[in-house]
Amino acid sequence: MTKSTYFYTFLEPVSKELAFVARELENSVFTSPRTMLTHARVFVENILQQVMKLEKLKEESWMTLKERLDILSDHGILTSEVKDALHQVRQLGNQAAHDARMFRFSEALLSWEALFKVVKWYVEVYAPLSIEVPDYQDPASPKEEKKYDISELEVRLKGLEELLKASMQKGENNAEKEVADSTETAPLKFEEPGFTTIRKISYKGDKVEVPYFLRDAFLLPQRFPKSEMFLIRLGAEQQARIMSELPSDIENLHKHVKRYTEENDRRFFYELKDFIAEEKVRREVVLQRQGELLLFYKAEHLVLTNKLKEIPLTTEAFKGVPSLIRQLNEDGMHTVGQLPKELVILGKYKNVGVVNVGKLFEQLGEYSKN
Repeated sequence: MTKSTYFYTFLEPVSKELAFVARELENSVFTSPRTMLTHARVFVENILQQVMKLEKLKEESWMTLKERLDILSDHGILTSEVKDALHQVRQLGNQAAHDARMFRFSEALLSWEALFKVVKWYVEVYAPLSIEVPDYQDPASPKEEKKYDISELEVRLKGLEELLKASMQKGENNAEKEVADSTETAPLKFEEPGFTTIRKISYKGDKVEVPYFLRDAFLLPQRFPKSEMFLIRLGAEQQARIMSELPSDIENLHKHVKRYTEENDRRFFYELKDFIAEEKVRREVVLQRQGELLLFYKAEHLVLTNKLKEIPLTTEAFKGVPSLIRQLNEDGMHTVGQLPKELVILGKYKNVGVVNVGKLFEQLGEYSKN
């Protein structure tokens, strides 16, 4: 699903925030019915808050969804169909929030259909006449590689709901900046599954965004040539082995180990930025070339064809890296197909280093062209 294909695109002229929350609800119907049902309740509650303001009815932040529903119903503002739809979303949402049972896709679809009735009414009564509501449409089941992980959906929905709340209080122009300053995510930015910003890591005012797919990524020391020993030492102290172990601010990270300085913090931070950028490129490649075997060296990659797999790892086939070839053979690797997917780890061998691994990759690239 892309930014332009989600069903509630027509809502954007009314409220971008509402439209984008609806987009994430659509993403969650077949990924996590519980998530969809829980957040659908929040979605309709925000619509009712807006309606009460437009109708100049007293509206308090502490009011529950049922209280808002009852007030609007008592004033004759809700049709019976919309009232029933709101109750259905509310009841299913309450169950999803408190009941540990498994929720079915069919229940999420019931809520999705009820949402449409509420949105259609809201747009037809309160939005400009130029906005047309399309016919109801069931959400399409996303392909496996296009699904958001449940935790990622929660992050996206919570960020968007905060933005929606701020837009109602401050006005749309100031809302996005306010929420972006106060949360770890950039709620209005559309990202493919896995690319949602899960947190930010800073160093002396500079920041790098960590995408969801890297939340628990292993920080392989060989991927950080200027910080390799620094990371190894930190790892020995159970610090910085995986992304989630890093603090939100890495200034003074060097204090966890002896004989390292602020300069090591600085070097590591900027190598971390490069690492994240490289990993984003890699993920795009993996998503585009699903079902293919790949070899990676930093941000570059090669497709491991049958022909390439069969090339022998010998000093005749690969010039200038005799020590690497010898140690690979000693470890039982005799053809290219036996190499690890992550070539940079070959730099662990004695007297090899990243430069020689780079030479091996260059020669592999030449073979792949033939």
